Amino acid sequence: MSSMQSSLEAFLGPGSPLGTALAGFSPRPEQLEMAQLVGAAMAGGRHLAVEAGAGTGKTLAYLVPALLSGKRVIIATGTRTLQDQLFHRDLPVVGRALGRPVAVAQLKGRANYVCLYRLGRAGTVAGAGGAGARRDLRRISDWAVRTRSGDIAEVESVAEDSPLWPLVTSTAENCLGSRCPDFDACHVVAARKRAVRADIAIVNHHLLLADMALQDEGFGRLLPGAEVVVVDEAHRFPETAQGWFDVMLRSRQLEDLVRDTAAEALETGLLDQELRASLDALLAVARDLQAGSPAGGEPVAMTAVAPAFTGVLGALAGALAAVHAQLVARGDAGAGVGRCAERSGVLHAAAGRIADWQTQADLCWVQGGRDSFAVHLTPLDATRQLRELLEGQSCTWIFTSATLAVGDDFTHFTARLGLGPVDTRRIDSPFDYARCARLYLPPGLPPPQAPDYTGRCVAAIEPVLAASRGRAFLLFTSRRALQEAATLLGARSHGYRLLVQGTAPRSRLLAEFTRAENAVLLGTATFWEGVDIRGPALVVVAIDRLPFASPGDPFLQARLEQVRRAGGDPFRDYQLPQAVLALRQGVGRLIRGTTDYGIVIICDPRLSGRGYGRTFLASLPPMPVVHDVEDACGFLRQWEAGEA
Repeated sequence: MSSMQSSLEAFLGPGSPLGTALAGFSPRPEQLEMAQLVGAAMAGGRHLAVEAGAGTGKTLAYLVPALLSGKRVIIATGTRTLQDQLFHRDLPVVGRALGRPVAVAQLKGRANYVCLYRLGRAGTVAGAGGAGARRDLRRISDWAVRTRSGDIAEVESVAEDSPLWPLVTSTAENCLGSRCPDFDACHVVAARKRAVRADIAIVNHHLLLADMALQDEGFGRLLPGAEVVVVDEAHRFPETAQGWFDVMLRSRQLEDLVRDTAAEALETGLLDQELRASLDALLAVARDLQAGSPAGGEPVAMTAVAPAFTGVLGALAGALAAVHAQLVARGDAGAGVGRCAERSGVLHAAAGRIADWQTQADLCWVQGGRDSFAVHLTPLDATRQLRELLEGQSCTWIFTSATLAVGDDFTHFTARLGLGPVDTRRIDSPFDYARCARLYLPPGLPPPQAPDYTGRCVAAIEPVLAASRGRAFLLFTSRRALQEAATLLGARSHGYRLLVQGTAPRSRLLAEFTRAENAVLLGTATFWEGVDIRGPALVVVAIDRLPFASPGDPFLQARLEQVRRAGGDPFRDYQLPQAVLALRQGVGRLIRGTTDYGIVIICDPRLSGRGYGRTFLASLPPMPVVHDVEDACGFLRQWEAGEA
């Protein structure tokens, strides 16, 4: 037995010092198994993808070997919540318990830190924004004098959605880098330096991809010195990486460019009539694109967009070229104007590529909102680009999540990475699902395409909600179905509080759900994963239908055609694995702790009536299946009475 293995047994087995240091810790064979796999991968330099079911304790299963390894490790998470938990709670506690204190740093994206340069220039815009904007600016300015980290999360007195935040923070596009007059005092620079020096650096997926793909001037890179990268919540990583290779134009980019250019030119005395006219023309083209973009918020292939829209794209390239030429002609007019010139050049190149979309092999699509639009040129398969990024780093990659495999097959995940070879292992949850959970499949429901389907689903779920006294998540695959269900439930008298996605921020809805103790929360994709509610506040998770991607999604259509041309089966090789993994995420919201219990309801009759339903069922936790509503309600009553 290696010294790493024996140390892991000591720290994760009986008598562990974590037992007194970490509330709720208890030895779990599954956790030790995963830790030994991670430790061996770190020691041997072998890439690893490990699926660990709910309750395994995967965070400790990679933190402990990371601390024991003595290697420099980067941990990348999919959510800020997990990032904060690792930095503020788990790593300090585990480090002290193991007697292995290490230098740990958390690094967030630029938009999470106040930009001193932009803060100093925000007064004019804030003044035009009214009393509320001026009040927020005063609070931010007062705090900026005191803060050491510059992390805007410290400013609780200013709302997260305040329009001031984009004005006093920077992005990769508008950051001046080492040319900034405030570079030496920059909070982003200081945070990156801490991360580069740290033994363990905690970042998110986006920041990790940015570090691989870009070399920010003067900021220093994280990866060259890292020996191991742990990607947690890794089921999100391929999708995030796919979007990273987009060529994209957003209305927000154009509006920000116009505003920043006008402000910088005014500051340097260069805002003459010619430049103002060019900026006005660019803004007018952006507004024309907004007016012509498809409504509804759903992605639409460029082939289905009105021809007038594509014509305006050509005008956009011309308007950006005019702004770029004028800024370049002004020569060395300062870092701010110079950066705006660079931004206009980058956007002009993107507009040119997108305007020429018919000659591109990638998919061009548009997404329009009430007051925004985005045009994308997306590679149908980013496997090659992602493989080049991953293999370009001389480190060991460890990917982990509760949902990476379909059954025991990791192919759908590992093939999208393009990284090889990758060792794979699936570790089952230690929870006793046969005792604490039931899967209720309501009988007699019509096919999902039936016009009364959502109403029938609500009627099938309501008796269980009565037995559970609320305390339920109702998860939907579309906003339309969510709104219909909310209307139906809102019109009836019931003994629980109804919370509906979109009526308040996600964090507030979750806090209210936990406090209410009898709430029913209706949500779509954002509530299917990343939600961890333990105890009796949540005892029912109901899902309206199997989460196959919308057949109208232009990217899905193009991706399926690509699979077909390559000789694969689009349904078996792409649609089914994607839907299985998404369903597992939704079902995974129910049982989060050793004392949890409850009912999972899946309304979709295809689970029982179609052959592929067996694939879904085989991938779910081993819960006994019931088809009678009285059996489902009786199971809850037994637990409530302490008779289970």
